Amino acid sequence: MRGPHLHGRLLAIFAVFAVLLTTLVGRLGQLQLTDRAELAASAPVSSTKTVYRPAPRGRILDRHGTPLADNAVRVDVTLDRAALADLDDGGEGVIRRLAAALGTERTSLRDRMTLCGAPGAAPPPRCWAGSPYEPVTVAEGVDAEVALGLGERAERFPGVAVTTTAVRRDRDRPLAPQVLGYLTRAGEEDVQTSDGEIQAGAVVGRAGLEQQYDEQLRGTAGRAEVRVDARGIVIKTLSSQEAVPGEDVVTTLDADLQRATEDVLAGAVTDARARGLAADEAAAVVLDLRDGGVLASASLPTYDPSVWTGGISQAEYRRLTAEPESSPLTDRVVAASYPPASTFKVVSLPAAARSGVDLDEPVRCSSSVRIGDRTFRNFESRAYGTISWRKAIEVSCDTVFYEAAASIWDEAGGLSGDDADDVLVRSARAFGLGERTGIDLPGEVSGRVPDRGWKQAYWEETKDETCRRAREGYPEVSSRARADYLKEVAEESCERGHQFRPGDEVNLSIGQGDMLATPVQMAQVYGAIATGGEVRAPRIVSETRSPEGERTPIASGERTRVDLDEAVVDTLRPALEDVVRQGTAAGAFAGFDTDRWPVAGKTGTAEVFGEEDTAWFVSYAPADEPRYVVAVVIGEGGTGGGSAAGAAREIHEELRRLED
Repeated sequence: MRGPHLHGRLLAIFAVFAVLLTTLVGRLGQLQLTDRAELAASAPVSSTKTVYRPAPRGRILDRHGTPLADNAVRVDVTLDRAALADLDDGGEGVIRRLAAALGTERTSLRDRMTLCGAPGAAPPPRCWAGSPYEPVTVAEGVDAEVALGLGERAERFPGVAVTTTAVRRDRDRPLAPQVLGYLTRAGEEDVQTSDGEIQAGAVVGRAGLEQQYDEQLRGTAGRAEVRVDARGIVIKTLSSQEAVPGEDVVTTLDADLQRATEDVLAGAVTDARARGLAADEAAAVVLDLRDGGVLASASLPTYDPSVWTGGISQAEYRRLTAEPESSPLTDRVVAASYPPASTFKVVSLPAAARSGVDLDEPVRCSSSVRIGDRTFRNFESRAYGTISWRKAIEVSCDTVFYEAAASIWDEAGGLSGDDADDVLVRSARAFGLGERTGIDLPGEVSGRVPDRGWKQAYWEETKDETCRRAREGYPEVSSRARADYLKEVAEESCERGHQFRPGDEVNLSIGQGDMLATPVQMAQVYGAIATGGEVRAPRIVSETRSPEGERTPIASGERTRVDLDEAVVDTLRPALEDVVRQGTAAGAFAGFDTDRWPVAGKTGTAEVFGEEDTAWFVSYAPADEPRYVVAVVIGEGGTGGGSAAGAAREIHEELRRLED
């Protein structure tokens, strides 16, 4: 009898469980389908959060107030996650209709609604990197007609809003992109190291003035304290504080001169390429000697900063950054260095005078000279016989400087010499070469004065590889003669590469060998010659202006003094005028009115191993009352007189027009 009774009891128990389960399922269905809004409203509050809103960024202006980096109003579309969460379908219908209205894929909008870094989120940049407690920007730069249509049908798009955002304006033609820099979204490191000044999703300057003056330009973000429920959805705003716009930054640049300088530089590169030269890079800078202000700064190759707006493609990013030495992002005025070649002779001549050379005594300009165990040839000019030091500058005679350098090397102690006793090394450093000028731009390089200390350090750093090559040679080089030459060089460097030999001094005297300088450094050197020794450090920004119009001046660059003997100045300054009137730059300045606008300058043609020559011309004007310095360099551009001097001439013509 126990069997039937047990079976009946089990059936009764199962029946009770079935009723309970049915009731539970029904209640869950009610909760899901009918009471969602009520539950959301009654859900416990998890925390109070702070939401930041970026401030309108300050502008970057030229010296006359012309905007170089300006703001524009961009129309964006946002989606409120809270509004979507409260819809019966979780917002799927809204997302479908919005995707159709915007002409985009539904999946891209759905990806955008995921929070970067959250489990299951779409990968950047498809996910949302902003605050989880504010509406998500799902479309930027929306056409006005599309935005109007969304507003007119608001009932079909709950949670959708059309907003305006202040962004950098895309100019029809960007000026000075390497100087101005560009903006990108803040990364994790930016946020963590900013002491709360930068928030996730904010934009920050990544180069140029945008980076250098980012703190002044970005202003103070607005903030709101909000209450969120357990789902992370904002249910109430507790307090809010408006954003404070950033300050305007006023530069020393002249927009008209900047535009002209960029055009001139591009034209010079085009002309050089038409003559069969590579001309793969170039730079030009114009300094105002009165205050050290940079009036124009151009660098090639260049780029359009607007490529960073809204996220850059991977292909474009690789093009801009794959090779730093040829990157369009590099500001070649301050962040690239080149052998200055014969433009360096204005440094060597004061050194020769300091070593005891009488600048009034004639010197012999031969076709070559034997120093130590090597013959050094006159590269930039023919043999002129007995000439003056002034003439040596005019015709750029190398052998005159070779012999002066050999004497300086002997006086410094030869192989056992000391840099402190080397007047040529000291002269280079007195002019500021081998160290940064202090210009208010990020990324400036120091160039290089290859003295004894540098050569010893470089040899120690590279001797293992050099000595390996001395043993094994260069089997990968197809030319036997070339491979033998490289092996011979490696053998000598392995054994004596630490020695500062006579050839090192000789090469330094004409700005060759391992000597490197930036265009802005050489502009500073010629500024010192123009003024008789006194020059200010270059600068780009003159003042900042608050949104209320309050001005905060930026101090002019620090004054530096180069000790130049009167005899040096009396020789150099007329010699540099002769270069333009009848010397190595005369062809480029043919027909130029040097009486009305006298120019003084020096050509330079730098030999670079494995490449075509680099062309230089550094100058100042008016020569009788110097105010402007112009430095031009064209990588693989041929001779200084054939390429760089012509570009400088056109810039001087523009300067003369500005003066008129």
